[in-house]
Amino acid sequence: MSGHSKWHNIQAKKGKTDAARGKIFTKIGREIAIAVREGGSNPDTNSKLKDIIAKAKANNMPNDNIQRSIKKAAGEGTGATYEEMMYEGYAPGGVAIICQIVTDNRNRTSSDVRHIFDKNGGSLGTPGSVNYMFDNKGVIVIEKEPGMDEDEVMMQALEAGAEDVKVEEDVFEVYTAPNDFSAVRENLEAAGFAFLSAEKQMIPQNTVAISDPDTLAKVQKLLDMLDDNDDVSEVYHNAELPEEEEED
Repeated sequence: MSGHSKWHNIQAKKGKTDAARGKIFTKIGREIAIAVREGGSNPDTNSKLKDIIAKAKANNMPNDNIQRSIKKAAGEGTGATYEEMMYEGYAPGGVAIICQIVTDNRNRTSSDVRHIFDKNGGSLGTPGSVNYMFDNKGVIVIEKEPGMDEDEVMMQALEAGAEDVKVEEDVFEVYTAPNDFSAVRENLEAAGFAFLSAEKQMIPQNTVAISDPDTLAKVQKLLDMLDDNDDVSEVYHNAELPEEEEED
């Protein structure tokens, strides 16, 4: 899941079991299917597909899987037809949540998501009820490597068109405007950078601290259940979560 773009969240996703990784690949495959349907199977002329391929590679999705998903989507005359949706709501403690959905059955997904919120003390909101608390940004995460000059990396990212660069302990987090994301990513790729993560995210403008352990447990369970749902492609929230979710 994605919180406020802290590296431990991405690291936790990358460290999951093979079964969980397979679920991530399936979700990305659905995103590829929508991108191909909307703009064709050539990433050179389909920027949305190119962005999703970058996201797939950053999640260690094998190239064979990527190409198979593209070919399947390009030749798909029957079978599942996916659509993108967004759900917004609140977890206990006033935590705002946005769920990006890719589904072939909106009635099933709506029922499932509502059940997850209700079961964990949350409430599903109307469109726009929490969206205004988040900013849509491109986020590119570059691993710090020995010998890297921080000032040089920051300068290259800004020259590539980035809005901001945050230097964390192990990584550089490069932020872009949504419309500039593809160009910045391609410029940094051409400069020789490899990415730990490269995708558009909803970044909360402010975060919510949770002091009560029971409330924190409910929030964590709600987020985990959303993340585990096959139709939920991304979960964004403004909770300040402990970093114990890191996995080796």
